[in-house]
Amino acid sequence: MSKYKPLYRYTLKNAQEFDEVDQWRESHRENCKCANDITEAINSNYHDNRLDNCVQPIIEKYGFDRVNWVIANTIREGIEDGRYSVENKKWAKSFDVLSDDQNNWHFCVTAHPGLVDLFANQLRDAWNKLGLLDGKDTVDEKEYEQQLLILKPTVLSDDYRHPDYQLFYATTGFGCRYRSLGAKVFGFFLKDGEETSFRRTDFYGVASEESLPEWAREKLEDIRMSQSDNGESDAMTMEVN
Repeated sequence: MSKYKPLYRYTLKNAQEFDEVDQWRESHRENCKCANDITEAINSNYHDNRLDNCVQPIIEKYGFDRVNWVIANTIREGIEDGRYSVENKKWAKSFDVLSDDQNNWHFCVTAHPGLVDLFANQLRDAWNKLGLLDGKDTVDEKEYEQQLLILKPTVLSDDYRHPDYQLFYATTGFGCRYRSLGAKVFGFFLKDGEETSFRRTDFYGVASEESLPEWAREKLEDIRMSQSDNGESDAMTMEVN
């Protein structure tokens, strides 16, 4: 169980429709606290025309998900402000912070936009140091069944946000089929074998085996050998019958 409060990713209107107002309210309060703490951290660490690195204590307190969400929301709310870099604007747009004009401004960081931009740089640097896999580590294969996939790191909790836990072996589900009406992909984490399911859109795609660490290649080979043995056993059973 994560030590961080769950991040509610939808609007108040969505929460009212699905009877999730309590979840929205708790997450919103935490967003506002996070924004205030970021503002205080920026103001306390800016001196001599520079911003000392102050992102790590905020990440440790709130987790990457919420800090990313709050900073992305702040930049998106001021997307026309030239004091935010093009790179940080593009980064902010990659988050599905849904438009909710009545409430999103509540958790905007109120420090100087130029300093928020520097904080965003620190945040992105901290994220990059996690060494997570991305879409560049995939091959052009649309069918997912019995394939090793790469999960997008944003669907993992902070406690499991590691490249090892991005490797997911798909076994079945309508989401495995390209252009299927279904979305669910069932399978298990290659790291520990835990079974679960995700939506097809939660994946970058099929992993490039050339980029896999040795332990992952060995496990993948074991899985394929097991499948091959089971297939031979099934064939022999059919012949006997």
